Amino acid sequence: MTTSGTADDGLRLIPFHGLRYVPERVGSLAAVTSPPYDVVVRPDGVDHLESADPHNIVRLILPQAGTPAERNEQAAHTLRDWLSKGVLSADPEPALYVYEQRKGGVLQRGLIGALALSKPDAGIVLPHEDVMPDVVTDRAGLMRAASANLEPLLLTYLGGDPAAGATAVVERTAARPPLLATTTEDGFRHRLWAITDPADLAAVTADLGHRQALIADGHHRWATYLRLQEEHQSPTDWDFGLVLLVDTARYPLQVRAIHRMLRRLPVADALAAVTGHFLVRPVDGPLPLALEALGDAAERGNAFLLAGDGTFHLVTDPDLDLLERTVRHDRPEAWRRLDATVLHATLLDALWQIPDTPDQITYIHDAAATVAMAERHGGTAVLLHPVREEVVRNLARQGVTMPRKSTSFGPKPATGLVLRSLD
Repeated sequence: MTTSGTADDGLRLIPFHGLRYVPERVGSLAAVTSPPYDVVVRPDGVDHLESADPHNIVRLILPQAGTPAERNEQAAHTLRDWLSKGVLSADPEPALYVYEQRKGGVLQRGLIGALALSKPDAGIVLPHEDVMPDVVTDRAGLMRAASANLEPLLLTYLGGDPAAGATAVVERTAARPPLLATTTEDGFRHRLWAITDPADLAAVTADLGHRQALIADGHHRWATYLRLQEEHQSPTDWDFGLVLLVDTARYPLQVRAIHRMLRRLPVADALAAVTGHFLVRPVDGPLPLALEALGDAAERGNAFLLAGDGTFHLVTDPDLDLLERTVRHDRPEAWRRLDATVLHATLLDALWQIPDTPDQITYIHDAAATVAMAERHGGTAVLLHPVREEVVRNLARQGVTMPRKSTSFGPKPATGLVLRSLD
């Protein structure tokens, strides 16, 4: 995924003074980290993380208060307090950071830096999903109040010769002792290094300047970056945003689905509305077995697994005339066949008539958590099968965005290892 032309055509990743936890001021680095804000299952996940350490980063990315304004001010106050007390401290030299995640056979390395912002039509940073305006507004309020990038987005690019350019710098740096190393409760070991050598920084700049990236995770935060950039007169620090760039040619990402929990639709009502329009059949549990059945069915066409009543129901084979009536025609056929497209256009809009609002639909990355929440609320869990990465990339190259929350790329960077101040 490269472009030809000058360095101005591609990615521009610059060093910054990373804000990092001072190990002596916290219980442990693992105890102050968090998954990205949209992966934390609220409120249980927030409560768990807050109790892990009084300085857990979740107090910044998901502050708890009565109103959005109060939440944002609370996060800003907390950040200022931690800086003044030496809980967080800025690194003395601006740096790019090599970040590594390892668990079992999974190894991922990439570069954390401040990336120059660009609009989608520039063809430098490619989004592949639509965003929800209310989420962008929420993140913008938080980022504006804190005057900081609190967690890196995950972007991928296709590198060239692994023995040259940015990838070679990453590998060479990772052979040195790290700035920090910690293992989080999910079993992932995290390590971080700083790149400050001018020759290494120049090699990264020269290599990335001819490449483009795909947003793997963080569409709402990227849209937030762009909104906040428009609010500030250039050139300013708001012209850049904190990202993790991974060479997916060397470190392929895993792609998972993001599931939906329909808060106000009981399973019986959901099934009644689709019967006659889709093929509906029960499948055996437990959940891993039911997900295998979903995967098998997804190889043949659109397939969804519904749960929430203690059993599992496979929904497949949509009526073709119904798809013709409900799915828009001004998009490529690959987009029209996506499970997420059919879910939103045909099931949610046409048959279930459920608006895509936070009080109606909760997006959850973990299948078991989705089912558990549906059972607890008397709602319906809609489980999806992952989209292949090449489908995502091909649609992004065409400038076509997928329905919101269509994919979950990973492993995702841990939040709290390095932050970026905009003051």
